[in-house]
Amino acid sequence: MSQERRTAIVTGSARGIGAAVAKRLADDGYAVAVLDLDEAACAGTVDAIKSAGGEALAVGANVADEASVAAAVERVANELGAPTILINNAGITRDNLLFKMTVDDWDAVMNVHLRGAFLMSRAVQKHMVDAKFGRIVNLSSTSALGNRGQVNYSAAKAGMQGFTKTLAFELGKFGVTANAIAPGFIETEMTAATAERVGVGFEDFKKAAASQIPVNRVGQPEDIAHTASFFVSEGAGFVSGQVVYVAGGPKD
Repeated sequence: MSQERRTAIVTGSARGIGAAVAKRLADDGYAVAVLDLDEAACAGTVDAIKSAGGEALAVGANVADEASVAAAVERVANELGAPTILINNAGITRDNLLFKMTVDDWDAVMNVHLRGAFLMSRAVQKHMVDAKFGRIVNLSSTSALGNRGQVNYSAAKAGMQGFTKTLAFELGKFGVTANAIAPGFIETEMTAATAERVGVGFEDFKKAAASQIPVNRVGQPEDIAHTASFFVSEGAGFVSGQVVYVAGGPKD
């Protein structure tokens, strides 16, 4: 990376994939804003970063709320420095079959994933344009290809890919890249909750998933963090508008 210290914001980074990405970016030398809905929940990630010698700030914000996003980005700029790296990772699931899905469950998923990514990207892009450098990484999913019981989540994650490609077109001339990571099965609290919802023990759930994955294991949050580390690096400046499936095998 450049000798100039850069500031990154990782949304939804109190736990899981977001926490792993935040820790990895701090290890890479970035100052990291650990952003989540509950600021207190960010303490574990922030403490881990600081214990390892990194710089981090806990920020509570609702990514689906315009005023909350504006205040959070302003705070990061004032306390850590102008953010020029953004990882749009915040996400929720409200799974159900179409005929059982409520409008509230549809809206909640769309608001966190798509509205959240839009508001965060819009708020941060001005700092990137001013710096003539920016990296936006959006978290999609293999569910973007379709997944039973996830019509809302699948639509949101497919939308993240179109959003990413359009950002790449619009922001490229300012030195800003936009790419997406589409994880497959990653061992997190979210996949554990899915196993519980379908009535399967998590170890059995993981074993069944691994048997369908060419590399014969489920993914870890660090697998996603490693890919994010590449996308935000100085050397990845000619990679933009791409969707990388980090899923242990090919996806169509």
